[in-house]
Amino acid sequence: MATRRRLAQAMAAAIGVVAVGPALAATPAATLFYQRAVMTAADGACRLFGPDIGAALAASKAQARGAALRSGIDPTSLAAFDAQASSAGAAGCRTAEITAAAQQVRAAFADYAHLGYMDFPGEFASWVAQRPTSEAGVSWRASQRARFGWDLLRFGLAGQGDDRPLTAVASFADGAQPYGARLVLRDTDATAEPYLDVRQADIDGHIPIDARLPPRAAARVFEAGEMKPADKALVTPDMAGAWSFRFPQAATDALAGLDPRESVAVEFLFAGDNGDVVRTAYVEVGDFASAKVFQAIALK
Repeated sequence: MATRRRLAQAMAAAIGVVAVGPALAATPAATLFYQRAVMTAADGACRLFGPDIGAALAASKAQARGAALRSGIDPTSLAAFDAQASSAGAAGCRTAEITAAAQQVRAAFADYAHLGYMDFPGEFASWVAQRPTSEAGVSWRASQRARFGWDLLRFGLAGQGDDRPLTAVASFADGAQPYGARLVLRDTDATAEPYLDVRQADIDGHIPIDARLPPRAAARVFEAGEMKPADKALVTPDMAGAWSFRFPQAATDALAGLDPRESVAVEFLFAGDNGDVVRTAYVEVGDFASAKVFQAIALK
């Protein structure tokens, strides 16, 4: 695992040779984000890398953004850093400094491209991203596990070949069978900032996962388009009788565009004597965007 972690960090470390403006020098998290944003901008302006390296660079930038936000840097300041970096990268992409950094990024990618597995830890759970050596069967490509009550959820990108829809696989301890599921997340058109209810924070300022989802009026809902018994390859031994729910591509895109500090809810619907009964599982957004990019790059 230590070796995998060193290799996974290699590309990010290579970008560290890029100079940082004095305004960012006192903020390590912003510095890291700035460095990666500069290289992303330089790639866009001068086409320094091929598609796979460009995608890996974008994933690295997304991770740095998440780390910066979790460290307490506000989104407005981060957007300003991004704008500075974009200007610097586009203007200086042919400098000796950027050229040297680009060479190191290419060398680091040789190791990154051989990684079959990567763990993206969050505050509550990790996104586990995988690049299978074979496309012979259905498998998880990026997933997170959660327990809600006595029930279990595995949620993320699963499929075969290029078909990797956002999928929820859930098992219910009492054997109950839902008739549907829906994904609830922040509507970025309704509110630009994440909903983080600090009123529910503990003494250390830690906000529980269910207090990171906006009220329904500011939320967007995606209905699962397909329900079926879960494929055996997508369940663990403790998930007997699990059901699988498939969400549209728009849901994947919406999830990837959220703030890493917030959460989404997967609601499972059951018919009750007095109307629907809903069981809700919460999933941390975390570094889903980075995990999504990682699993999409072909294993070398």
